[in-house]
Amino acid sequence: MMGEEGKDPSSNYVRVGVQSGGCSGLLYNLSFDNQQNEGDKIVENNGIKIIIDKKSFLYIVGTTLDFSGGLNGKGLYFENPNANRTCGCGESFSL
Repeated sequence: MMGEEGKDPSSNYVRVGVQSGGCSGLLYNLSFDNQQNEGDKIVENNGIKIIIDKKSFLYIVGTTLDFSGGLNGKGLYFENPNANRTCGCGESFSL
């Protein structure tokens, strides 16, 4: 089945990465992508293809992405077993 503008929807990915920044030193980066780069790791979960670049994979191996809704919910948040320290908002971490 072809998606919008003739693009194959099976080639759409969620890209997860890590970049410098935030109050703890490293920030999670979550975006959409339609290209796989050399060295990317692909993980599929519940029919969603997730791409992680090789460098970021080392920081987030074993990490889960979860959602907490409601009035007291955090929204999307990462549970990273490798993190030694996280910030109060949960958007940055350090190893």
